[in-house]
Amino acid sequence: MKLPVPIKHLLTLRKPQSNPSPPLDRLHAVLTPTLREAAKHGAQDGWLVLATSTFLSANVPSAVSHLYRYVARRDPLSSSSTGLLSRADRTAHASLMREAALKSTIFVGVPRVILSLEALTGALESDVKESLRTKSEREASPSNIEEFTERGRRLWTHIYAPHDEKLAAKLGSYHPDFISFIIQSYGMVLNPWAPGDPAHEQRNVNRTLSSVVGVACLRTEGGVGPQLTSHIFGLLKSHGDSYNGEPATEGDRWLSSAEGAEWVTKTIDELCDVVRGVDHEEKAKL
Repeated sequence: MKLPVPIKHLLTLRKPQSNPSPPLDRLHAVLTPTLREAAKHGAQDGWLVLATSTFLSANVPSAVSHLYRYVARRDPLSSSSTGLLSRADRTAHASLMREAALKSTIFVGVPRVILSLEALTGALESDVKESLRTKSEREASPSNIEEFTERGRRLWTHIYAPHDEKLAAKLGSYHPDFISFIIQSYGMVLNPWAPGDPAHEQRNVNRTLSSVVGVACLRTEGGVGPQLTSHIFGLLKSHGDSYNGEPATEGDRWLSSAEGAEWVTKTIDELCDVVRGVDHEEKAKL
């Protein structure tokens, strides 16, 4: 079946393509100092999750692929670095980026995630593709749906308490299936894996980093102030504590501090500005 010509023409209008990436020198000019600052606090994973979800939400898939190539270098903070990291390290970075992208679905929807995952996959070396997990660990079945739902309720409470029940009732009043869908999505997608889960063997976007994903997506999306505020609180409330039995890292504790949350927000803005072509004069007017 072919599209009628008038419809085909209409689909070329209204900017149907994703946004292009800025030149690599401009992109690296913001990636390097922000990574260097993150490294001072042991928050390199937080930085990678933040950058992935920001570029994805800004709908710049090519920036996601450039981001992978940037971190796959042996020393991304060195302009003269040309060699690649080990397969294990590159696989770890790719796995973390894939998980951040998947969790972004909760906040900005499926279409942008498809485009960015496609771009990321296209940037991966063959040995990394062969090393990444290929079996789904999130497939719902009668035997696990209650477990996933309970995980979702627990995460919902951890993020939104003491307003969790009131908020759930409010959202449920908009549509009887809405809150059920959200809780199940939190349990199956947003909830971090626990040590011992098969999917935990590669890289895990833990409780603190899941909040970083939410903040990055919502800050980049814009116009969703109440939801962004809720997830800033969720980041601060994570306190970098153990969740699901996974010990917190130095980076988690910093990211969930007031200083860290401020850095997260400002860094998202810096990355957004460079991929959206906002120059210094324009930023001065904001």
